[in-house]
Amino acid sequence: MADTLPILVFDFDGTLIESAPELQHCLNTVLADHGRPALPLEAVKKMIGNGVKKLVERGFDATGGAPADFDATVERFMEHYHAAPVEDTLYDGVRPTLDLLRKAGHRMAICTNKPYQATMRILNGLEIAGFFEAVAGGDSFPVRKPDPGHLLGVLEILGTTPARAIMIGDSPNDIGCALAAKVRSVVVTYGYSNVPHAELGADVLIDRFDALPGALTELSA
Repeated sequence: MADTLPILVFDFDGTLIESAPELQHCLNTVLADHGRPALPLEAVKKMIGNGVKKLVERGFDATGGAPADFDATVERFMEHYHAAPVEDTLYDGVRPTLDLLRKAGHRMAICTNKPYQATMRILNGLEIAGFFEAVAGGDSFPVRKPDPGHLLGVLEILGTTPARAIMIGDSPNDIGCALAAKVRSVVVTYGYSNVPHAELGADVLIDRFDALPGALTELSA
């Protein structure tokens, strides 16, 4: 039975975890170092999705342009981020739903643009690392989402094919990557996206994470 179940590949930020408040804190810290104004949470949410460097770039673009020491500023952002306690929170229903899916026999993995080490720190801190057979960060391959090579690299690690997989995410990067890789997809409408979720091209939309098992049944029908 497990051999016939789809393999589930999850995005991280905005799909499994609410990471925006911690990212906002670290971004505003490096902005303050350069005399820039703090950014509100809703503005930062719209900047998430292409990795740390792009987040910092967008934050500085919104407050006057990139600083001369941009690369060093990105490094300071990461120092703050790694030093902070894990305060990211799981969205409602994530842990019991992951447990349900694992017990049903699904193999699961993560494909995120967040750096690998930062991803593992949070997975371990939230005690959910054991659910995932493979984890690929934004620095795990030469490419990252929305390039399909990121998702295809995860599937290669798992020894499976696009036809066997389903991508679950919240953003254009996730669904665009799935479409390019010819992988079915589910989009969560509570996550971070500058594009209306209904326009991303996912096969199924869900408003709550615990609706995922029903979405998988719908995709398998």
